[in-house]
Amino acid sequence: MVITMKEVAERAGVSKSTVSQFLSKRYNYMSVDTKRKIEQAIEELNYIPNEVARSLKQKKTFIVGVISSTILSKFTTEVVRAIEDECQLKGIQVIVCNTDDDPLKEKKYVQSMIARQVDGLIIFPTEDNKKLYVSLIKNGYPFVFVDRKIDELSVDTVLLNNEQASELAVQTFAQHNHSNIAILTFPLGKKAITTRSERLSGYRKTLLQNGIPVNEAYIKSGRLDEMPELIGSLFHLDSPPTAIIATNDMILEQVLIYAKNNQLTIPHDFSLIGIDDVSFAAFYNPPITTISQPSFEMGRRSARLLLDKIDQNEQENEDRSQIVRLNPTINHRESVHTLS
Repeated sequence: MVITMKEVAERAGVSKSTVSQFLSKRYNYMSVDTKRKIEQAIEELNYIPNEVARSLKQKKTFIVGVISSTILSKFTTEVVRAIEDECQLKGIQVIVCNTDDDPLKEKKYVQSMIARQVDGLIIFPTEDNKKLYVSLIKNGYPFVFVDRKIDELSVDTVLLNNEQASELAVQTFAQHNHSNIAILTFPLGKKAITTRSERLSGYRKTLLQNGIPVNEAYIKSGRLDEMPELIGSLFHLDSPPTAIIATNDMILEQVLIYAKNNQLTIPHDFSLIGIDDVSFAAFYNPPITTISQPSFEMGRRSARLLLDKIDQNEQENEDRSQIVRLNPTINHRESVHTLS
């Protein structure tokens, strides 16, 4: 037998509208005693709210989608967790889709989520789906970008100050007398993802600011499965780098594996800084210097931006879109050696 909202109201001694307000978490004018009575009635009757009826009435599904680039990254996992936590406070569920940075999968997931009538999307975008996002903007569909931006599109976006992340790393190496500084990144190309292009840009700028010429041989980009070969190519140069920047947590892990497999000692054979403060960095031997991203804050901010859009029931005007940049911090540990 299905328990109705009317039965809950009768058991609690309140009106159906009061129960409805309770289920929608609108407690502004509700006494503690009333809330307690409704909670008790729901528990005693084992009442399960009819979400379909609720969504039809309010023209919302109370579900948002997150189109994630990869769930293998600790950074991405933390951003998604913060999004989920923020949405739960509003009684909204989150569906997570993983694209592996494949533009085709990204497009299919976005279209699938919209077909399922989710109330909005938070997207880790690639550059290849501009036409799709332009159409969403024109149709007033609520969505937010996180971690990456797409030039020429006016979309609320939350991301790191990526150039500053590389600047912190290069500056630290320069202060320890390093000039042969390498950087490892995922694929670049003409449509490089924001994090990759901006971190490389910050690397180049900070080298020049310190009077260090940019050596293109020290810049290596490729897929995760190509990293062992790319790392090896650095150490087979006539003048191998004395310092390496790993631009994300997955690349950092590959560098550490390569060092172990090839009997290279950090920081005596080379110094190392990773962007993303993975948990193992602090207790690795030696502890690894890292650049932290405020991942949980990025998730919270992107969720709030999206929920505001959904509440307003309209896409922000183009000239009012926000680009929110959060600053990284450096965790100085023992993986950077001072050259004499």
